Amino acid sequence: MTIETQHPTASERFFWDNFGYLVLDSFLPADLVERLLEVSERVIAKRRAQKEQGLSHTGMTHINGDSTRIFYILDDDPLFLEMMTYPPLMPYITTLLNEKPHHHASDLIVEHPQEGRGMGWHLDGHDNGYRGLGNPIPLLQLKVGFYLTDMMEPGRGNLCVVPGSHRAKLEPDAADRQNTELFEGAIQVCAPAGSAVLFHNALWHSGGPWTQTDGARIMLYTAYEHPWMLGSQEHWGYSKEFYQRLTPEQRSFFHGFVFDPPEARWG
Repeated sequence: MTIETQHPTASERFFWDNFGYLVLDSFLPADLVERLLEVSERVIAKRRAQKEQGLSHTGMTHINGDSTRIFYILDDDPLFLEMMTYPPLMPYITTLLNEKPHHHASDLIVEHPQEGRGMGWHLDGHDNGYRGLGNPIPLLQLKVGFYLTDMMEPGRGNLCVVPGSHRAKLEPDAADRQNTELFEGAIQVCAPAGSAVLFHNALWHSGGPWTQTDGARIMLYTAYEHPWMLGSQEHWGYSKEFYQRLTPEQRSFFHGFVFDPPEARWG
């Protein structure tokens, strides 16, 4: 008899509660990773061309040499929109955050080796990382990063986190945060392509150092918030045509007032 495992498991929830993040190794099948890489390459090329030519486009495009980061990507390709409601991920979001989550943000990073690139330690969230809500900062956003390239070795710009820092009463030393090397307690998240990294908005994190001279870091990010929040500026960034194309399930991840006519929501 086969016993189905429910996710998140008790051990995954324990790890999440205590450390503020969770790594799901090889979470995406290889064929999906390949499709996402193909789409990412095409979308990045289009966004870079739009930015360099000064053409208007949805979202934001940041270019740094050969590296690119784009925001508000759900309308760049249908596959990115599908990832917002990726079925194996949904039990984690509905259990750890809210039974009726809303979309918060989406972005894609394509980064190439950058010698001497500094760290960028921060918390997520508006209003100075929600610090005004007291300590510990509550879970208001759950962010998911998908590794689309192999990140088994450190030094490839890996996502870096400080485990348990979502519960900390003090912030990391300001001087430590300026170092190009990791300070005590910080780690690089090493995992194969297709892995998912979930983390709490109050977890201190940063893109990591580049000590390798080959390869690239390609990460797809999507984030979720509570349905009663109005924390996502991205909801205002898409066209009416985009919203009208959504399936009923996808529509439920957005505020009701973005639709025409507006839809009633809970709460």
